[in-house]
Amino acid sequence: MAQLSMSKLCMVASVLMWSGLVNAQSRADNFPSRPVTIIVANTSGGPVDLETRLYAGKLGELIGQSCLLDFRPGAGGTVGGAYVAKAAPDGYTLLAVTAGFTSFPSLYRNLSFDTTRDFAPVTLMSQRVSVLLAHPAFAPKNFSDYIAHAHANPGKINHGTTGAGGIIHLTGAWMHNATNTRVTFVHYKGAAAEMLDLIAGRIDVASTTLLAAQPLLKSGKIRVLAVLNEKRSSLLPEVATIAEQGIPEYNYASWLGIVAPRATPAPALSKLSEGLIRVSRMPDVVAILGADGSTMVGNTPAQFAQIIAVESERWRKLVQATGIKLED
Repeated sequence: MAQLSMSKLCMVASVLMWSGLVNAQSRADNFPSRPVTIIVANTSGGPVDLETRLYAGKLGELIGQSCLLDFRPGAGGTVGGAYVAKAAPDGYTLLAVTAGFTSFPSLYRNLSFDTTRDFAPVTLMSQRVSVLLAHPAFAPKNFSDYIAHAHANPGKINHGTTGAGGIIHLTGAWMHNATNTRVTFVHYKGAAAEMLDLIAGRIDVASTTLLAAQPLLKSGKIRVLAVLNEKRSSLLPEVATIAEQGIPEYNYASWLGIVAPRATPAPALSKLSEGLIRVSRMPDVVAILGADGSTMVGNTPAQFAQIIAVESERWRKLVQATGIKLED
């Protein structure tokens, strides 16, 4: 067989390249043509599962394909993150992320992925109200009193967390680092054990979402010292924020969002983002999640990327200043 000339080889290569580009563009334009999987790096049955499932069902109706949940918990959420970072960047594998996602680079020395480089933000779905709680017998009645008490009793306040290096530990360390106070952090394997010890008075304070705290607040077993978010909650209008009570820059909101592998095609990202934003505006979604103190956000990928960048830098500075480390 006669060898092809260089010009013919170049022509064949150009045709093949053009054909590949056309096929890739066609696949992107036809997205989605099969079910989409959302990886949840938490265990099933909790608030992250319930909200993601609600959004997934509504999104599936909008895009004409099922949106399935796949639970891959472990290592503080990094197992699910590693899986999605290596997944095919085609829009069919997504990751549900919480606020703890932004702390990964500061805490995990051997992280197999980069939360900024390896992911494309899709949208921030919602934010939840977080609160600083106290045992009823604890003397301080608000956050200002709490900080004064901490100054007068360095190291004597027992502050519960859901694990060393976890997001609750970080938010607690932030408030004490900002006020130059020292407490004793008591770390638990989960929120259930932490709340049991708070009710029993074995720890003085702890932070959690208003959703998790509501039943205990209604029973009078615990009380609220402050709201951690930037603004007061409509469900607790009488409770001032930490920003109002001594740390103007303090603003922590528990949140839930969706990211995709970095190289996911723009048309797929746009369709997913637009769909999720529409879900966040649906009256029934707003009513269902708003009843527990959640606020629907539904922002653009660029806006979500900015939030991730700001929070990642916040935790980097805090970990550097305090020397916080993960549990072994």
